[in-house]
Amino acid sequence: MIKRLCLIIVSCAVFFSFSWSPANAIGGDAFTGLFGYQAMEQNGLTHLPQWLSVLERHVLEDLPEGDCSEGFLTKCHLQKWFAFLESIRGLSREEQIFQVNRYVNKKEYVIDLNNYGKEDYWAIAKEFLYNGGDCEDYAITKFFSLKWLGYPPEELRIVILQDTNLRTPHAVLAVATSRDTLILDNQSGETLPHRRIVHYIPLFSLNETAWWLHLPPGMSLRNGGKTL
Repeated sequence: MIKRLCLIIVSCAVFFSFSWSPANAIGGDAFTGLFGYQAMEQNGLTHLPQWLSVLERHVLEDLPEGDCSEGFLTKCHLQKWFAFLESIRGLSREEQIFQVNRYVNKKEYVIDLNNYGKEDYWAIAKEFLYNGGDCEDYAITKFFSLKWLGYPPEELRIVILQDTNLRTPHAVLAVATSRDTLILDNQSGETLPHRRIVHYIPLFSLNETAWWLHLPPGMSLRNGGKTL
């Protein structure tokens, strides 16, 4: 689960408090106005050790080679994933996004405590495709799936949010397209434009290079919105 991380981020935001300062809002960003909220870039990823660990382990372990005769978890379990990605490489971007969401959503939802004996664990693709996982694990595997298809980091954001219907933290992948920002959600087989989803409140989002705090329109951090 991601509840603990959400509490940390929100606590940091409350600590610095909010004030009106429109100059601090990020402009010209594909994700400006995500779910109706503004995005404020924060310096570095040191506040997100789980994500830094995912990035490092992805480079080292999410590789296609492996011995398929092994009965336990090996890199071979990624071969079907890579074969799937190659099979959709020639499709349109919209169809690729839909197919990635559909493919990953077929995996079983399993809470971290059952999988890893921890309340919160962010799995890389190899672990998720073998073990199943929870909401952020779906989003992470979708993120790396689209990266393997050539999508640049600036078009991808993993979004940690509050689901106001279920009253629980949740995670999705947001993808910027020429038409709109689409949401890939393990709770939906559709890839919907973010404006059509009214029960999500974004807390923060991230990619390989940075992370963003999401605030209601007209609100910003007093320290200039660049660091926490």
